[in-house]
Amino acid sequence: MTQTPDSSTFVTTEIATQPALWRRIATGFAQYGDALPAAGQRVAAVGCGTSWFMAMAYAALREDLGLGETDAFAGSEFPKDREYDAVVVISRSGTTTEVLDLIRETSLPTVAITATPGSPIVELADRTIMLDFADEQSVVQTRFATTTLALLRASLGQDLEQAAKDAQSALDVPVDELAKLEQVTYIGTRWTVGLAHEAALKQREAASAWTEAYPAMDYRHGPIAIAQPGRGVWIFGEPPAGLLDDVAATGATIVHHADLDPMASLVVAQRVAVAKSLALGLNPDQPRSLTRSVILS
Repeated sequence: MTQTPDSSTFVTTEIATQPALWRRIATGFAQYGDALPAAGQRVAAVGCGTSWFMAMAYAALREDLGLGETDAFAGSEFPKDREYDAVVVISRSGTTTEVLDLIRETSLPTVAITATPGSPIVELADRTIMLDFADEQSVVQTRFATTTLALLRASLGQDLEQAAKDAQSALDVPVDELAKLEQVTYIGTRWTVGLAHEAALKQREAASAWTEAYPAMDYRHGPIAIAQPGRGVWIFGEPPAGLLDDVAATGATIVHHADLDPMASLVVAQRVAVAKSLALGLNPDQPRSLTRSVILS
């Protein structure tokens, strides 16, 4: 059945809860802090899909804050012979095959962040952080991912109050015109590169849309060739000098929420993905060919 843009969906409701969830993490972080890596430890952060992109953001931010060497890997690409003081594994379902295989095969200390009590990851990981209050009914991840990243940012000493305020503002940003763009390329720098990849994934999942994501400085090395009127370039964080002028010259729409925390700009991107999906008559809660968890035989 074709849906209208004001149709009620699980993901729409879940997106709207993010400001409150980030505040909950900020006020209750003490109960989770001891499980996460300490400053100076060498850390790997691992996940699949959305969880991998959150791991990317965490890794870059942790290094930029001078808290220790941190690498991020997709679950299937973890280097088994490399030494780390801790491996942070992110999995909403706690059942993803590549992640569970990694934990079974490594002798390194593992910390799992999940939303599903009783899932296999709870038994396998050395320590578990349970964010079941951020679990989702939609296949498309939104609030679990950002709540996990909020937790990880809090573990790095960041104050999330302004981010939560910005996320509330993000719920009121008009998205209808953005949803009409034929194509969007998302770009970021350092920790926001992971956010760019996640924003692009949301549109691909929810709306089967053509999106791309790149580090901002690499964007001019080829990807800018597709920029034109009717398409968009969405910038997370501070753009490199001269980039806005170069994009403007193509006629593409520039989307840059300079007044919002980058995670709040991701909230806007989530809303755009849902709006585009509904406008196309799709169901953003049930993207084609996707399930809640990838479990391989």
